[in-house]
Amino acid sequence: MKLKRIRTLLAAVFFAMITMLFLDFTGTLHHWFGWMAKVQFLPALLAMNFIVVAALVLLTLVFGRIYCSVICPLGVFQDAVAWLHDRRKSHRYGYSKAINWLRYIFLAVMIAALVAGVGSLVALLAPYSSYGRIASNLIQPVYMAGNNLLALLAERIDSYAFYSVDVWMKSLPTFIIAAVTFLFIVVLAWRNGRTYCNTICPVGTVLGFLARFSWLKVYFDAEKCRSCSKCSKVCKASCIDYKTHTVDYSRCVACGNCLADCRFGALHYGRKPKTGNENTDGNAGKGDSVDNSKRSFLLATAMVSTAALAEEKMKLDGGFAELKERKTWKRNTPLTPPGSVSAKNMAQHCTACQLCVAECPNGILRPSTDLMHLMQPTMSYERGYCRPECTRCSEVCPAGAIRPITRETKSSTQIGHAVWQPFSCVVLTDGVECGNCSRHCPAGAIEMVPNDPNDENSAYVPAVDESRCIGCGACEYVCPARPYSAIHVEGHEVHKEI
Repeated sequence: MKLKRIRTLLAAVFFAMITMLFLDFTGTLHHWFGWMAKVQFLPALLAMNFIVVAALVLLTLVFGRIYCSVICPLGVFQDAVAWLHDRRKSHRYGYSKAINWLRYIFLAVMIAALVAGVGSLVALLAPYSSYGRIASNLIQPVYMAGNNLLALLAERIDSYAFYSVDVWMKSLPTFIIAAVTFLFIVVLAWRNGRTYCNTICPVGTVLGFLARFSWLKVYFDAEKCRSCSKCSKVCKASCIDYKTHTVDYSRCVACGNCLADCRFGALHYGRKPKTGNENTDGNAGKGDSVDNSKRSFLLATAMVSTAALAEEKMKLDGGFAELKERKTWKRNTPLTPPGSVSAKNMAQHCTACQLCVAECPNGILRPSTDLMHLMQPTMSYERGYCRPECTRCSEVCPAGAIRPITRETKSSTQIGHAVWQPFSCVVLTDGVECGNCSRHCPAGAIEMVPNDPNDENSAYVPAVDESRCIGCGACEYVCPARPYSAIHVEGHEVHKEI
């Protein structure tokens, strides 16, 4: 019973904090709990964080698949859905054989997608990314709307405890995929518990293979077992066969349900006796019984040790006049955030978990609609621009797709360059003076020059020095031209420092 309580408590803490990482638009929680995203298995693997990967592998080899029941937010989410159903109909599960051929097909597809750089397939199969889409697209808007309601009420009593934020849909395709994923996971968990984890999830397949060799396992004391089948009926992983007194360790997530519900003390969690499932000597109860309280303490200590390895929002308009919505330029080369190094690095490492999109304080990151890189972050400047002093996305990325970058390095990193379109410029179309792009360029890459080089009295138009432009998009954001801005940023396949 203690094992189950400890596991449930730790799982609740991990789940709540990881969820809040996606909801916290201030970025405050990342200073304290950002490591929880970086100890997720696939992001750590893609980030080549071998210390975390080795720790998770060791954790699995010692304790079994407790990663899936404690650290993985999608796994805990399935447990929560199953628990809600269990309150209405308990003891509803039963043993079923593993569909190994299907498990390994999904694993092969994931490996092939990673090698080929097909980020859209990786994003669809990665468990952490699937939960990230749900949290950022379905839960965060509700959370932010609630915050705005509190801000409105606080304003009535002259309180500044809350401030309003924009609630908007960053990508309709990603929202639809998140909603479908949510419904799919809920239906599977509601009906069959951990079917997704033990049939589809590639991370679960890898850890399941390792868990077969784990040091501590759930095992039967055949002499005490009364074949009541209760353990099989409460096992969400459907991995306990009470008739043969066996447990499929590739699917067992060490949740502790069976241990807590066995009335005869026939199930234990510990080092399985080498003699097999049955105890042959008369003193088996003394020699082979497991002190569950000690095991629980050991398990909790291991979980906590593994974990140890690991503002207010600025106004986006800068005081300018309110700008009406505009149409988005179709860029020949998509923009990727500073720190992503190149489009190739982004495609190979990003799992499209949406954490950077959810945390961007300037509203410039949104999921890509390109099929090859579906849901991976791209940049667009309709709602703001990439401020040189902001490095939030590089701080929160757990997969190494956006590498940590300093403010100084970001200010000198060229992710693209501005291109002026004279047919849209209000200086030429409306005959008015402007110069917004030049005044607000933080890199000093835009100069206003006479449209006619031979006539200094002609209208002044922008000239872009591409060698100095960093592609931040300030010029594109403040441009008053509609429906398309008269200046826009084209991305670079490979970033460089200038």
